[in-house]
Amino acid sequence: MTSATPPPDLDALTVAVLGGTGEQGRGLARRLALAGVRVVLGSRSAERAAQSAADLPAGVSGLDNAGAAASADVVIVAVPWDGHRELLVDLAPALAGKVVVDCVNPLGFDKQGAYALPVEEGSAAQQAQAVLPDSRVVAAFHHVSAVLLLDEQVETLDTDVLVLGDDREATDLVRALADRIPGMRGIYAGRLRNAHQVEALTANLISVNRRYKAHAGLRVTDV
Repeated sequence: MTSATPPPDLDALTVAVLGGTGEQGRGLARRLALAGVRVVLGSRSAERAAQSAADLPAGVSGLDNAGAAASADVVIVAVPWDGHRELLVDLAPALAGKVVVDCVNPLGFDKQGAYALPVEEGSAAQQAQAVLPDSRVVAAFHHVSAVLLLDEQVETLDTDVLVLGDDREATDLVRALADRIPGMRGIYAGRLRNAHQVEALTANLISVNRRYKAHAGLRVTDV
């Protein structure tokens, strides 16, 4: 009988957040740092990244995107959709061999609200894997409210994180990172080819939030 795979050693990891000066990036960096994870914020400007890091808990530093990517074991991509491909193409050498966590939602907005944009590769995560063939891409953290992530009065985040990918070790690692944040739970949700509907669901949550003036997340039952 084989023994269970040991859990990932998160204390030995450094996590970079590209787009770390935006609200989603800063929020994820804040929560991971509070959970004891070493975090590097990445931005186009190293100075801006360092300034943002100074406002976050101990254990967060700031570098330009290339420096942050090179310094980390796991890299979270939290950049605007319109700059997604260009950034990853530029950073492909620095991201080779790393777990890359894509939480980008390709969305458009009009008078009727948010809607999912078509992506040639199928999803933002699949686009990331296409331009990063030497990285292990995982889709996760799409539905976590930036407002709640940054709210100092919110101690626990009552939400599940859907984690998708084709590499079992990589998805287990990202699930463990989500589990590290109080109240949050990482749930394996399928292969990377299924990331489109997870990214698109963000448009529905935005509609929920607008109607009910809430910061809705997801919970998976019976798991």
